[in-house]
Amino acid sequence: MDGVSAIGTAVHRQRDRVKALFEDLARCGRTDPGFTRASYSPEESAAHAVVARCADALGLAIHRDAAANTLMTLPGRDRSLPPLLIGSHLDTVAQGGNFDGAAGVVAGLTAVAALRAMGLSPARDITVMAIRAEESVWFQVSYVGSRAALGTLPDGALDGARIDSGLSLAAHIAREGGDPDALRRGPLALDAAAIHAFLEVHIEQAPSLEEAGIPVGLCTGIPGNIRYPDVQIVGRHDHVGTPRRFRCDAAMAGAEIALTLDRVWAEREAAGCPMAITFGRFHTDAAVHGLTTVPGAFRFSLDMRAYAPEVLAELEAAFLAAVKGVSERRGVTVALGARAEAGVGTVCPRIRDGLAAAAEALGTPTRSLGSPASHDAAAFARAGVPMAMLFVRNAHGSHNPREAMAIDDLLETVAILTVWLVQETCGG
Repeated sequence: MDGVSAIGTAVHRQRDRVKALFEDLARCGRTDPGFTRASYSPEESAAHAVVARCADALGLAIHRDAAANTLMTLPGRDRSLPPLLIGSHLDTVAQGGNFDGAAGVVAGLTAVAALRAMGLSPARDITVMAIRAEESVWFQVSYVGSRAALGTLPDGALDGARIDSGLSLAAHIAREGGDPDALRRGPLALDAAAIHAFLEVHIEQAPSLEEAGIPVGLCTGIPGNIRYPDVQIVGRHDHVGTPRRFRCDAAMAGAEIALTLDRVWAEREAAGCPMAITFGRFHTDAAVHGLTTVPGAFRFSLDMRAYAPEVLAELEAAFLAAVKGVSERRGVTVALGARAEAGVGTVCPRIRDGLAAAAEALGTPTRSLGSPASHDAAAFARAGVPMAMLFVRNAHGSHNPREAMAIDDLLETVAILTVWLVQETCGG
């Protein structure tokens, strides 16, 4: 117990470092309100520079891979052993918060700083990874930085355009110091088979821990997703006086598809099957449609997520059936457009149990928590890397300027991570 207490003390002594890191990150992409660090933007690069300066002060070896991810390594006693990775992302959604993603990078650096302060030397390399482009909103692809490093980017992803600039992913990677040609030809920056484990700390994205009064969550799984970013429905523009039997109303077709999937969600949730269905974009063309026009065109985006591949398959089948039925009943054409997917992230039971034991030893209350959101950790798990996550209490959800993580809660979480690191890789 004395050793565990000493680790907790060493972590909490890093409070000033943590506070300063978040203050420096808050200067990267500040907007009104919130923060905008778009994927592969100068603002995201500035955030990478902030954490690299911290890593340099800690004496870590710093490397930038072809995807412009920043890898900061505390060398182990045996460099031939597979490394242990701790990481998360530094990009944000537009007008998001300063903690989403960034807390995980700060957590990794804080754990390493505590190990340094205690004079502990790990058996294997511990690498803190600041990952690029996790937020799929910018390029409509999940986990760009981690999947690029692992060699699992979908075909054609490098040619996709960022939604705000219109420039390709390859062009943005090159502009921010990466090498898209190297990504196309390989070799991989990370060999999944040669990684000991990947751990990620993240703020909770729905206030479950806040509601329960518990500072730390132990992740039980990360949902996979299937996405249709740009579905287009084409019907016929008509006068508002047109009788229903003559209409090919694209907006009502979209509404019917959405309500059908909402009923599926309600039924499955009532049966105890967790999932989420989101129509993020859902609109007519305001430049064409108006109060006295029956909409002849409609667009929406769809995100379906669940914790089991078979449930995702059932959701997609329900969606496609709804599209077929609505098209026939309402006389519209539905163009599905591009399809994207990300696999379910399975947590390694051994690591999860080790983190739970570390929390118990520290006397820190925890709660098991399924992630409602996607995370880079899922890309590592999908590639076969043993993975686990810790969530930090956060009052107002994420992807908004009101993220409310307390530094003391983050330090409690880092203490759990550090106790596990010591037991996992700093022993004899």
